[in-house]
Order: sequence, then C-alpha cells, then structure tokens
Amino acid sequence: MGSTQQRFMRRGVTKFYFLSTIAAVTNTPTRQELAAGTDLSGAISDIAGWSLGNSPIDTPDLGSTLTTSIPGEDKADASTLTFYEDKAGDTVETLLTKGEEGYVVILRKGDVPQSKSMDVFPVRVASRAPAYSAGSDPAKFTVTFAVSDEPTLDAAVPAAV
Repeated sequence: MGSTQQRFMRRGVTKFYFLSTIAAVTNTPTRQELAAGTDLSGAISDIAGWSLGNSPIDTPDLGSTLTTSIPGEDKADASTLTFYEDKAGDTVETLLTKGEEGYVVILRKGDVPQSKSMDVFPVRVASRAPAYSAGSDPAKFTVTFAVSDEPTLDAAVPAAV
C-alpha cells in the first residue's frame, strides 16, 4: 500500500442521501433513484453510528482452558445525523419527520461511479430533537434513525447516466 494509497478526509467528499424508495430487493439504488433522493451532505454538522457490530457467542469446551467464540448476532449501532437549522426553510425537518421510512445512502468516497463504496441503510426516523444553547453556537437539531433491515454495505455506486 504505502505511497500508492490515496488518503482523503470525508468532509467535502463523502455524500449522504435520503431516498424514499429503492425498487431493487438488494437495496441498491439506480442512478435515477439516487438523483431523486435528497442530498443531505451540505446541512450535516455531525455524524454518529452507521456501522454494524457483532456480539460473539462464547463456546467453551472441556478440552481446553481457552474460551473460544463464534460470531453471534449483528446489530446496527445507534445512528444519528446532526443538522444545521435553516432559518429560511424547513426542507430537512419536513423530509425527516418522526416515523418516516426510507434509506440513508452513504457514498463513502463520493459520487464515483462503480466504486464499491456505497452503504445503504433501510431506516425509520425514531426522533428529531433541536439542540438549544444560549451560547454563540449555530442552531442545530439531531435526527435519530432506527435501522429497520439489514444494510447493504460496499455496493457499487451506480453508473452515471
């Protein structure tokens, strides 16, 4: 890897979209579905979660003092997006109301067609809460998502039209 690896920072590269529907059972959007979604990237101030964890199951046996394990259940981490509030509009608030179902699509390396860097999380909006401050902080609100089905990870970004 060494010197040929091209490192980057996520800010300005990674894209977050919210899509209302994806037709394919694989949960991989077409270019048209991605274009019809809402690009949330420019309004996001903070990101948490958006990954899977596993709870290994211990498998001790009488033949060894070592407690081995096998993979157990997968669970999505608590996943949130924190947004800047828009004083002139409410596009994100209207889109992400409590109970809204859809897909959070993350293009980890940006919109690079055929790059296997797209993650798709089927979600339901669990809550949306404003953050209040008397300080000189920008106005923000946090949306908490419940991951409602198995995410599709490392999918190919759809080809450009």
